[in-house]
Amino acid sequence: MTLDTQQWQLSETELEFFREHGYIGPLTIYTPEEMDALWRRARRETLDRSHAAYPVDEAMSGATNIANYDRHLDVDLLMQHVCNRKITDRAASILGPNVLCWRTEFFPKYPGDEGTDWHQADTFANASGKPQILWPGETDTEFGKGTLTVWTAFTDATRENGCLQVIPGSHHRMNYDETKRMNYDTAQINSKVKDGVPRGFFGYDYRELQIDPDWKPSEEDAFDLVMQRGQCVIFWSTLMHASLPNITAKSHRMGFATRYVPTSVRVYPGTDRVEEYGGSIPLDKWGAVLVSGEDDTGHNKILRESLRGTPVSEFLS
Repeated sequence: MTLDTQQWQLSETELEFFREHGYIGPLTIYTPEEMDALWRRARRETLDRSHAAYPVDEAMSGATNIANYDRHLDVDLLMQHVCNRKITDRAASILGPNVLCWRTEFFPKYPGDEGTDWHQADTFANASGKPQILWPGETDTEFGKGTLTVWTAFTDATRENGCLQVIPGSHHRMNYDETKRMNYDTAQINSKVKDGVPRGFFGYDYRELQIDPDWKPSEEDAFDLVMQRGQCVIFWSTLMHASLPNITAKSHRMGFATRYVPTSVRVYPGTDRVEEYGGSIPLDKWGAVLVSGEDDTGHNKILRESLRGTPVSEFLS
């Protein structure tokens, strides 16, 4: 697959900003009206799980989000979003020409929901205890680059309803040890205040992974990513990021994260299941999606069509 990745690539000025700060955005991918139409249709389609990659059972009940990983694999509108050239051209300008999307996740925040803990992710062993991505030569005890996350606001994201926050430049140092394990307890949800802000991590306390237990994030350096629906932010997962609580009575915030790596990165090495957030999902239907360039390594499972049978090539034109 050969695509011209010039149209939406980042400029050298934008790349310089990204290298220094670890993020760039907000960037407009859709108009608000386009985003409203996409999300209205996709929301209905997500209700049909007949082709979803992961089954829902009692092990995935409650607050866990794991059952809603990777809905782009069975909802073609979300696959179209994953392959959107306004996103993938920019991703390729950072990662190189050969790019995979290996995961997507919904991040809803309802009125009254707590904010999300400050955190970083490199190998994504933070909850499952096992590396989910490894860069060439990286081990689970070394500091790599993590993944390139594109977080798109499917609804408006405001300070009041729980927008993202980042600490610019913090991607150069890892403050957490992902080889440690966190204690999963749904009783922690909406129950803790950290440095004056209600925060949690979907049933975990991310502070349990701190390398220095007395260290605290520099909240005074945080930047609030207020975004209009249809806009996105691109950032390294190793960048310190969090979200504010939703203090509104009626405003529902929905974010959708797409995660990209070069084809040289090993995804889910040596595992056929993911266990985290109180759930367990089999990876037999999972596959990475080649969104740019060529699969030049052959060590990852690549899906050539969606789980509904639509060729991926149709989303890449």
